[in-house]
Amino acid sequence: TAPGPRSYTTLRDEAVKLFNSLQQLESERDPVPLMQGVLQTCLDLPPLVDEIYCQLVKQTTEPPVPGGQGDLHYWQLLTCMSCTFLPSPPVLRFLRFHLDRTENRFPASEMAKYACFIREALGKTKGRECVPSLEEILVLMQRQEMICTVHCPGAPACSVAISSHTTAEEVAQELVSRLGLSQSPNLFALYEQSRRREQPVGSATLLADVLTRFE
Repeated sequence: TAPGPRSYTTLRDEAVKLFNSLQQLESERDPVPLMQGVLQTCLDLPPLVDEIYCQLVKQTTEPPVPGGQGDLHYWQLLTCMSCTFLPSPPVLRFLRFHLDRTENRFPASEMAKYACFIREALGKTKGRECVPSLEEILVLMQRQEMICTVHCPGAPACSVAISSHTTAEEVAQELVSRLGLSQSPNLFALYEQSRRREQPVGSATLLADVLTRFE
């Protein structure tokens, strides 16, 4: 199941817990659940978003081993953060400076590739209802897109590549074009179906949030 509501203590205590999680992330063999836990805490406690951004910038500045596994884990979490939350304007300016500096110092490196991906994501992120699913975190770590399967009445299932920013309306439009229905007077929408109910997906809804709810 997707992460649900948790019980929290004070912001100060939670900030300390997140800092400890970041320290653990450096040597974690499977960092995905830990990353999702950090993201969930930030979603539940928005005042900590800026704190985590600042901590990740600090951890990826002058790392002991630039481009090493621990360093890349921090960049991967920073990538997931950039597709989920926007920092405050001052922290955003600080972050953009850090991305520019990294690309200038380590051109063509993995860190520079993450920095470029993060910059593009920040221009599209508007906030999420859910944290990224485990699958989404895995593909973000590789700077790739997810493959979403949509079942169409009277037609074979269609596979659509989506990013963290793809809306239901964008996918519906692509499917209408693929199926040759562009001239149809009918309206088309996506539906999410579970064992208990079937309901339309709002046109502005992010497909990544829908997939997290199904995880």
